[in-house]
Amino acid sequence: MIGAIIGDIVGSRYEFNNIKTKEFPLLSKNSFFTDDTVMTLAVAKALMKHKEKNANLSYTVIQQMHAIGRKYPDCGYGNSFRMWIFSKNPLPYKSFGNGAAMRISACGIVGKTLEEVKALTKEVTEVSHNHPEGFKGAESVAVAIFLARQGKSKQEIFVEMNKYYKLNFTLDEIRENYRFDVTCQGTVPQALVAFFESTDFEDAIRNAISIGGDSDTIGAITCSIAGAYYGVPANIKTRAKSYLDNTLKKILEDFEALYPSKQYDRNKPKEKPLYANKQ
Repeated sequence: MIGAIIGDIVGSRYEFNNIKTKEFPLLSKNSFFTDDTVMTLAVAKALMKHKEKNANLSYTVIQQMHAIGRKYPDCGYGNSFRMWIFSKNPLPYKSFGNGAAMRISACGIVGKTLEEVKALTKEVTEVSHNHPEGFKGAESVAVAIFLARQGKSKQEIFVEMNKYYKLNFTLDEIRENYRFDVTCQGTVPQALVAFFESTDFEDAIRNAISIGGDSDTIGAITCSIAGAYYGVPANIKTRAKSYLDNTLKKILEDFEALYPSKQYDRNKPKEKPLYANKQ
């Protein structure tokens, strides 16, 4: 889950100032967390409470999204989701926005089986994003994270992800013309390919940001999977945590105490990129 937060923070400064290169400062004084981090941690806290008290998950998700989300009214919510966050009677609104996919990483970590991951993802997602494309975006990311944590190879994960999307393009093919898109179907496939073409965690971040578009969310999605697959370098993790306030940092630390993240092996050779159009 720390991967999603790092991807969000790195991408934050480029969301409305897209760049089309992998050469950029990773974290700077202009970086910040957005709604992607806030909602990722709200879902994580809901899952912890659900496991602790066997509570109704959908109700708990709404409760935590409201409780935590309302503390950060200016963190970057889309208009429809902002209305949902501040509604007294929040109802799903047939959304297929990429918010469904950026906040879902904890489900891929908490679920003990593929079936449980999918069930948790459905309950978390349907409180707001109950469009089929919203479900597909969220489930594909959660499944990819689960498979990565299970030690599956990129090739094995790639095969599973192609059941959700046709990943028949490379980043080089789309980079010049790819534009801002807040839908799952216009964001998740690109984020997946950014992971598959990566050689390590940092390279995954740079891939994700280099195509432009909704940079913080693409970064969050790509790095949620890359973090589960590679682990996260300690120096990047420490720097990213420094951008969080005490409330958000406490949720992250509580979650990581229950579900430790994969340790990054800095001595492991970099992997070869997996190019989608060569499969």
